[in-house]
Amino acid sequence: QVQLVESGGGLVQAGGSLRLSCAASGFTFSSAHMKWYRQAPGKERELVAGISPDSSTNYVDSVRGRFTISRDNAKNMVFLQMNSLEPDDTAVYYCRTIWRATVFWGQGTQVTVSS
Repeated sequence: QVQLVESGGGLVQAGGSLRLSCAASGFTFSSAHMKWYRQAPGKERELVAGISPDSSTNYVDSVRGRFTISRDNAKNMVFLQMNSLEPDDTAVYYCRTIWRATVFWGQGTQVTVSS
């Protein structure tokens, strides 16, 4: 079965960095588009970044230049390097994929940025 397990969240001061990881299993990872979403309290879940099987990337405007998404197909993992963090980046971050027309989410990892 498809599983996505995020890790790496935590509490950091504004201007700091965190690296989120998502360990994937149960599907052909190298063929899958992978995405990071986030959901702040009282807000809708939003797309943060995506990476295709050929490692082309896309970002929401608010994180472009600060966040970097990457993947390691040998380890079935996707990463989100987050630099210059801001209080508005505080949210639960989720890893997501679509496999065989079904959307799969991880359990999420909390990122809290203090001012």
